[in-house]
Amino acid sequence: MADKQGHKNRKVGVVVSTKARKTIVVEVSRKVPHRLYRRYITRKKKFMAHDEEGVAKKGDRVRIVECRPLSKRKRWQLEEVVLKSMQVEIKVRRRRDRKAA
Repeated sequence: MADKQGHKNRKVGVVVSTKARKTIVVEVSRKVPHRLYRRYITRKKKFMAHDEEGVAKKGDRVRIVECRPLSKRKRWQLEEVVLKSMQVEIKVRRRRDRKAA
């Protein structure tokens, strides 16, 4: 949970799901060199985090901090929203909709 100095682990990632109540899924990506070719490749991992107030939305960049186990897979808490997403909702019209209009 915390290292020897008592510092808690922190990660920055993007919210990919807010479907559950008070829970967000954060995808954290990091670049690591390939063992043989030394090219950098992206590794991604998803973490479930507790969002008490429900402030984080899908697409937001957030900072999460390690905490005690809150459920079977939830061991992180939302610390802050670093960057709000600028998502625009687009309504898609299908051909059937156009004929009716």
